[in-house]
Amino acid sequence: MNAIEIRNLSKSFRGMYAVDHLNMTVPVGAIYGFIGENGSGKSTTEKLICGHLVPDSGEIKLFGKDYTDAGVRVRVGALIENAGCFPNSSVYQNLRMQTINLGLENPDNEIRRVLEIVRMEDNANIKFKSCSLGMKQRIGIAMALLGDPALLILDEPINGLDTDGMRIMREILIDITQKYGCTVVISSHILGELEKIATHYGIIRQGKMIQEISAKDMENRARVFVSIKTKDMKGAKAVLKARYDNVKEEDDDLRVYDVDDPETIVEYLLKNGHVVNEIKKNKIGLEEYYIELMSQPTAKKEEK
Repeated sequence: MNAIEIRNLSKSFRGMYAVDHLNMTVPVGAIYGFIGENGSGKSTTEKLICGHLVPDSGEIKLFGKDYTDAGVRVRVGALIENAGCFPNSSVYQNLRMQTINLGLENPDNEIRRVLEIVRMEDNANIKFKSCSLGMKQRIGIAMALLGDPALLILDEPINGLDTDGMRIMREILIDITQKYGCTVVISSHILGELEKIATHYGIIRQGKMIQEISAKDMENRARVFVSIKTKDMKGAKAVLKARYDNVKEEDDDLRVYDVDDPETIVEYLLKNGHVVNEIKKNKIGLEEYYIELMSQPTAKKEEK
């Protein structure tokens, strides 16, 4: 069973599609990285899944049931845009009000549980307005975790965080899936951070899903390259281009793509009068994969 199955989902505003016949599949237990440019339809899709917007057409199923089913709706938690907390109330008070809204039993136990998950058990009495951005994001996730949801929808939760804040957020999201069995859909523009935790990716452009792929499959398909540094980068590039089909100068490196033999490259450059100062073999990461995919005029959606 999948946590989310979307088929031909569409939503328009003033006659223009924000989501355009979108298909999406999120396996149970996944951390699903939802990627796309600003205005691509990520937030609209997440709001449709959460029931904040009504679709024009299409089908949304959560855990095999229609997303409007009351039994499945209570299994969904979300943090979209901001936590919606009262600034002059404490962290505990804000969470307590949400437990009342949700009609939860044993609210104190539930508040302690979610604060422990987000590493804020010692900050319950701090006023929300005094919290840092990272703390506010974690409070928002704590609010979304009240009631122990099976699916968590997060819209840009790591944007604006410092290095330590992003590390803590990564640890929290991994715990939520591995320790508590929750499926997470997370949108973010910080692809380097997303790459460290996501198990699956969905890439959206102009309201359409152009590719879904598992992190494992992306790793297997990622283009390999050998990066090189020499004293004469321009001259070395000309020499390499005479032998290899795909040579590019990127940042401070020369990259020879689709080649898996650094020793042969070193030998070839030495024979042509170029000493290699540094050489290493690598694969393109999520950010480069995304940029390459988005640069294509048309991109076919791929199955996981």
